[in-house]
Amino acid sequence: MLDVFEEKKVYEVLLVTRSNITPAGVVRDGKKLRFKLFPGKSFREVLETGKASIQLTNDPELLVRTALNLPLKLEFEEQNGHRWIRGLPGVYGNVTSKVEHWEDNLGETEVLICELVPEGKIEGMLPLRPFSRADCVLVEMAVLFTRYLVNPREDLREKILELYSVYRHLGGMSPVSNYMVSFLTKKNQNGW
Repeated sequence: MLDVFEEKKVYEVLLVTRSNITPAGVVRDGKKLRFKLFPGKSFREVLETGKASIQLTNDPELLVRTALNLPLKLEFEEQNGHRWIRGLPGVYGNVTSKVEHWEDNLGETEVLICELVPEGKIEGMLPLRPFSRADCVLVEMAVLFTRYLVNPREDLREKILELYSVYRHLGGMSPVSNYMVSFLTKKNQNGW
């Protein structure tokens, strides 16, 4: 399964832990998949259990909904303390990690630097779904939106709204995009 990941390229995948799912950027480095987690449920669960699954998806809506903790209907399987989404291909394994200091334009925090060496393969199949430019824009909107939730800066808000315009121009119609824009415009109208 590692063969589908080109070395040094960042892939957006789903990271599944004991009770959480979150998108994560993973990079293949030899026989390892490296990723980092910012504080939250997955961060805590990887520290507590040292177990995770990494699954592939070509569904931007699934990536965005998990990033924003919006409702989803998914079925799960479990084996030896590992948990994964039924039907999506991937790998599972033990995670080695260390906590480091992180500082960027949003401020200072901790980050969990992780490595997963696959121990098992998760069977599954991705639906036939062509790649869309609108899909890329939706994912980028969600990345910026999660950053905005941490630090509600006006420049982030404006960029998300600009991307929304591009998204709609490219034919995007996800209700999640409307959720983000509604949140941004209501918040702005209320002066928050």
